[in-house]
Amino acid sequence: MASHLAAPGRALSASQAAQRRRHGFASVAASSRPCAVRCRAQATERRDALAECTPSTSCPERPSLAAGGALLAAAAVATTSGLLWPEAASALTIHTEPANALSLQTWAIHVSSVLEWVTAMGLMWRYAEVTGNPRWKGMAWGMVPALGSAMAACTWHWFYNSPDLEFLVVLQSALTVVGNCTCWWAAYRIYAAGVAEKSSA
Repeated sequence: MASHLAAPGRALSASQAAQRRRHGFASVAASSRPCAVRCRAQATERRDALAECTPSTSCPERPSLAAGGALLAAAAVATTSGLLWPEAASALTIHTEPANALSLQTWAIHVSSVLEWVTAMGLMWRYAEVTGNPRWKGMAWGMVPALGSAMAACTWHWFYNSPDLEFLVVLQSALTVVGNCTCWWAAYRIYAAGVAEKSSA
């Protein structure tokens, strides 16, 4: 009798537990439904906002930490340079060259020409030592005035052809004339030595 009464009691408890579980799942689903609706609505709003962004309209963006730090650093440098070193602001500005300034290609030609001239002087000096003919050293010495002429011209161009340095133009012209004469005399001495060696042989 007790066992017969206990069985329905256990069955009733099991069915009640099952009903409670179903009721609990339904309540959880019902409570989570508003959250799902909100999330879906937020996703729709974001999609609509992105659709409204066109190349002509800019979408609002949050400034990055790096951009903010760069702006702060630039402001600090500008402030300190203006307070501590007033001339620093003018030194950091972009330098604009005058209209008569030489281009980079022209400077490359000037510098390379000077280097080639100096190299030729060194080779002639070396050739004189190898051949035992000192007259080639005379040619190296005869090229010195022309080297001075080139340096005078480069110096004048370096200072943007300043009127205060116009004497360099005169010096450059004079050294060119002298250098042509000394090179001619050195070349003639080499020629004369060669003719004397052939006649003596």
